[in-house]
Amino acid sequence: MIFRKLTGPKRTLAQTLGVVLLMGSLAWASVPLYDMFCRVTGYGGTTSTADTGSDTILDRTIKVRFDGSLDRDMPWEFKPVQREMEIRLGETGLAFYEAHNPTDRPVAGSASYNVAPFDAGSYFVKIDCFCFEEQVLQPGETVQMPVSFYVDPEILEDRDAKYAARITLSYTFHEIDLPQEQAALMIADE
Repeated sequence: MIFRKLTGPKRTLAQTLGVVLLMGSLAWASVPLYDMFCRVTGYGGTTSTADTGSDTILDRTIKVRFDGSLDRDMPWEFKPVQREMEIRLGETGLAFYEAHNPTDRPVAGSASYNVAPFDAGSYFVKIDCFCFEEQVLQPGETVQMPVSFYVDPEILEDRDAKYAARITLSYTFHEIDLPQEQAALMIADE
């Protein structure tokens, strides 16, 4: 409607601004929408979450492998404490990852995760995890971060996932900006 009243360069400018606003809105919403899609469908190895462990524990076991990596610009050192564990389906497992800040400044990070094979992602249930939470390490600080989880016994009902003998949980840490207030407090403490 508005575009019909405008003519020539004004109309072109208005249409261009409309396209820019639309593309900006889609870019802004793409990450939360993709994350929501992955959590609902298990696509891309996204896991499920639960407040407690499974009610059913089977005798069948599965190996869970742990992997840790860093974004290209992340200055930390990051690795799983234990590379692999074997657990029964439905049994609650507890694993630890270790992060170290070798720099002379506070560094904030946030971890994203993935599960492979993708078919098993929705059956890997995290009870407690450090992912997507801001972690701030002081210069020289080392921390161990726990992940509690179980593999849902319903994996045996999935025609593709039931053949998975091993599941890999991978975390990648990314550096994030410290909030202004927190950065100011850390500078004041020095």
